[in-house]
Amino acid sequence: MPEAVATDLRFLCLQRAAAVLAIVASLAGPAIAQGPGGGSVSVPTGPLLIPQPPVDNSTYQSSVSDGKLTPGVLPLSLDDAIHRGLRLNLGLILTTQNTQSARGAKLEQLQSLLPTASATVKAAVQETDLQAEGLRIPGFPAIIGPYGYSDIRGSLSWSLFNLSSLQNYLAQRHNFQAANLSAQDARDLVVLTIGNAYLTVIADAALVESAQAQVDTSKVSLDQAVGNHQAGTAPLLDELRARVDYQTQQQTLIAAKNSYEKDKIALARAIGLPLEQQFELTDQAPFAPFDHLDPDKAVQQALAARSDLKALQEQVAAADNARKAATDERLPTITFTGDYGDIGINPSHSHGTGDAVGALDVPLFEEAKLRGDAKQAQSQLEQERARLSDLRGQIGADVRDSILDIQAAEKLVEVAKSNVDLANEALSESQQRYKAGVSDNLAVSQAQQSVAQANQQYVASLYRHNVAKLSLARALGVAQSNYKDYVGGK
Repeated sequence: MPEAVATDLRFLCLQRAAAVLAIVASLAGPAIAQGPGGGSVSVPTGPLLIPQPPVDNSTYQSSVSDGKLTPGVLPLSLDDAIHRGLRLNLGLILTTQNTQSARGAKLEQLQSLLPTASATVKAAVQETDLQAEGLRIPGFPAIIGPYGYSDIRGSLSWSLFNLSSLQNYLAQRHNFQAANLSAQDARDLVVLTIGNAYLTVIADAALVESAQAQVDTSKVSLDQAVGNHQAGTAPLLDELRARVDYQTQQQTLIAAKNSYEKDKIALARAIGLPLEQQFELTDQAPFAPFDHLDPDKAVQQALAARSDLKALQEQVAAADNARKAATDERLPTITFTGDYGDIGINPSHSHGTGDAVGALDVPLFEEAKLRGDAKQAQSQLEQERARLSDLRGQIGADVRDSILDIQAAEKLVEVAKSNVDLANEALSESQQRYKAGVSDNLAVSQAQQSVAQANQQYVASLYRHNVAKLSLARALGVAQSNYKDYVGGK
C-alpha cells in the first residue's frame, strides 16, 4: 500500500511539473519549444546584428613584440619591415581574431538547424513528507521512503522547419565572408602604415644629414668671421651674426635627431621590434617618376579589387538575410523531440520507455514584437546599403586624390631640387665674396638659411611623392602585392 501511494505521488508531481513547463512555454512564445524530458530548446527569433570589427586605425601603429634581440645593429629593409608587420602588427592580429569569432558565430547558428542529441544517467533517492503535501490519512505514516529509481536515457531534438533560423544562418555565413575579406584588407592597411613609418624615418635621416651639413657649413663661416675680426678686417657684428647662425643650425640638428629617434621607435612599435633593438634602414626610396594612370580606369580597378568594398557587400547581404529572418518569424515552425531509455528501481529491475513528440508552433498575439524585429532589421539593411554607397564614392575619391598628389609631388620634387642647386650656388658665391672682402657675411647668413630651407622642402616633397604612390597602391587595393612597384617607381 505505501508503495502504491508513493507511485501516485510521483505521478502527481510529474503532472504538476509538466503543467508549469507548459505555462512557461506559452508565455515565452515561439522562442521556447518543449524538449526531451520536459526541457527546453532555444530557437532564435530576433534579427541578427552585423558585428563591427573592434579595430581602428591606431591599432595598426602597435604590435605584439616577439622579444628577440639581434646582436649588434640590425639591417632593416622595407621588405623586412613589412614582413614583420604582417606577422606581428596588432591591427592585423585583432582582425584575424575577429574572423575566428565570426567562424564561431556561424557554427553556433548552424547548430540551430541540426539535430541535437544528448544522453543522461540518473539515480534518484527520495523521501516524502505526506503531511507537507497536504495528505493526512489516519493510520498512515506521515513519512514514506526512502525510495528511488535509475534512468538511463538518450534524447533527440530537431527543428525540422524554421525559415527564420535558416535565414539567420545564411546571414552568419555572409558575416564570416565579410570578416575574411576584412582580414585581407587589413594586410593592405598594415603595408600602408609600415611603409609610411619607414618613409618617415628615411625623411628624418635625410633631414639629420642636411642639418649636419648646415652645421658644418656654419662652423666654417664662423671660423672665417672670427679670423677676419681678429685680423681687423671685419667688424664684431659679422662674428656675432655667424655665431647666431651656427647655434641656430645646432638647434635644428638637435630637433632633427630627436624626431629621427622617435620615429624609429614608432616604426619598431608597428613591426614588433623590441625597443632595445638597434637597427638601421637599408632602403632609401629615391625619387622615381611614376607612369600616370587614367583616373577612370584606376577607379574601376579599385572597385574590382578593394577587399573592404567586398567585405561591405557581404555585410549588406547578411543584413538582407537578417531582414528576411525577421519577416519569417511570422511563419510556423515544426520541431521534433524524442527520447528513449531504461528506467526502473535499479538497472537489474527496469524497463525500456520512450516518447516522440512532433510540435507545430504558430506565433499568436506577437504583432508588436514581430513588427519591431522587422523594422530593426530593415533599418540595419538600409544603413549597410548607405555605407556601401558611401564607400564606393570614397574609393573613387581616394584614387583620384592619390593621382593628383603624385602629379603635384613630382612637380614639387623637380622645383625643390632646382631650388637646392640654386641655393648652394648662391651660398658659394656669397662665401667667395665675403672671403674676398667685397661684402660682409649678411649675404652668407641669408644664403645658408636659403640652403637649409631648400633642403627641407626637397626632403618633404620627396617624402610626399613616395607616400602618395603608396597611398595609390592602397586605394587600388594592391598595396600588399605590388607595393614595390609603387614605392620604387614604375
